[in-house]
Amino acid sequence: MADNNANNTQNTPATGGTTTPETQAQPRNEVLETEHGTTVIDDNVVGKIAGIAAREVSGVHNLGGGAARMWGAVRESLTSSTNVQQGVNVAVENGHANIAVAVIAEYGVAIHELANAIRENITIAITRMTGLIVDRVDVTVHDVNLPEEATETEQAVQQSNQQALDQ
Repeated sequence: MADNNANNTQNTPATGGTTTPETQAQPRNEVLETEHGTTVIDDNVVGKIAGIAAREVSGVHNLGGGAARMWGAVRESLTSSTNVQQGVNVAVENGHANIAVAVIAEYGVAIHELANAIRENITIAITRMTGLIVDRVDVTVHDVNLPEEATETEQAVQQSNQQALDQ
């Protein structure tokens, strides 16, 4: 059995999904070393966490620029899997993370408030799940989704997917 040392501040206790100031993850290096072994958190893991956290924010229609979304839609139709890291770039160094996320906003949302909500949600998720210190979250809004554009875009993607399957 693993010996849990109560004085080890690098371990984050399980809290059932809620955190309090006493149970929040302590910022640490991306390489966690204990007497029982080493844990390395890959940049792709941080990117997935950031992508999911950004999508959770109300007012985010999609992530990524036009080309990334197009290839993502084709990939999704062929493999039935979603690239949650689409539109997210991550740099982790010495326990600090810098995130860049590209989004498509829903029409009508206050974009500056949306960007702040995205920053906050990504920072909380990465810090809680990895213990990394998030220095920056840069948000680029590439487009605004208009309700009538959604059906046209979906139809175009479906036609493109069908053409790819027919070939």
